[in-house]
Amino acid sequence: MPEAPVRSMPLDRHPAWDKVRAAGGIFSFEFEATARCNNDCRHCYVNLPAGDAAARAREIPAPVLDRIAAQAADLGALWVLLTGGEPLLREDFEEIYLSLKRRGFLVSVFTNACLVEKRHIRLFKAFPPRDVEVTVYGASEEVYERVTRAKGSFRAFRRGLERLESAGLPVRLKAMVLRSNLEEMGEIARFAKARPGSDFRYDASLHMRTDRDPGRNALIESERISAEEAAALERADPERFAALNDFCRRYGVGDKPRLEPKLFRCGAGMDHSALGHDGTLRPCDALRRPEFEADLKAEPLAEALARIRDRVRTAVSNRPEFLEGCAACSVIGLCFWCPARGDLETGEMDRPVPAFCRSAYARAGLKET
Repeated sequence: MPEAPVRSMPLDRHPAWDKVRAAGGIFSFEFEATARCNNDCRHCYVNLPAGDAAARAREIPAPVLDRIAAQAADLGALWVLLTGGEPLLREDFEEIYLSLKRRGFLVSVFTNACLVEKRHIRLFKAFPPRDVEVTVYGASEEVYERVTRAKGSFRAFRRGLERLESAGLPVRLKAMVLRSNLEEMGEIARFAKARPGSDFRYDASLHMRTDRDPGRNALIESERISAEEAAALERADPERFAALNDFCRRYGVGDKPRLEPKLFRCGAGMDHSALGHDGTLRPCDALRRPEFEADLKAEPLAEALARIRDRVRTAVSNRPEFLEGCAACSVIGLCFWCPARGDLETGEMDRPVPAFCRSAYARAGLKET
């Protein structure tokens, strides 16, 4: 069984990255084990109730996932992210996890930690994950459960986190910045950074729902903080602000961009792909358009991946607002826009999102043009 790698090695700098891409393979994939979750977070863009029978029936069985994982391994994949929903809700989580480890993958797990039991600790101790990323929704019970809308979730989270840390497992902490927990972001950061071997990040970018539920989307919209608040939060964190400045220098943010009509400017569908809980392959978990999807229960991964990649490579925009706005924007590197997020916001992959424009300029410390 392979050991977890040195955590200081970012996966996009792994020496195998370019080799796998050149061979037409795939470096990593994300598996949404379930869309169900024990919490009902106000901002979540995918979660369904833990007891949703229809959602459970759509979940691909562990043997089917193992077959897909074998194909991914043959294509050179090295890393798998197990996410959800809440992946620990799967009764066959242990079978899924072990099948991925047996295939030689580096496995990361995203969890809210509320369902971490002693059996999970035994599993992770015996077969270490690359890391376990835990979301912190609040530093107090009141704020935490204001976000999760699940009574008892704060104590369950603290118990699960302590189990992971006491076992010496590699734990990363993150927080989503919401209107409902903004008052505690300082306390959340201090709580996270005080943990042993702390590795903490936060994100103020909230996705719209992948099921496009209007009521849930309105709730998510109400939880978004302003562009100015998000920029101020970023500037108040010396480490994060230094990383932002370094990013701007390295990638020429603020320089006159080269005008390009292409839509995809990331590794979605190229180095990385996402597998939905029902066996649907996508370039990323947020892009829900049939022309960029494949059913891996019925189609081999290599064929599906080749077709999706061709669509990603050739996807361009003829929309004047995009070509004259986003494609010509000097701070697009700081924007939360991408084809998936644009589609979730507007129903079109290439329609500009004014709120994202404001965020990019605020992060750059510039006035919007």
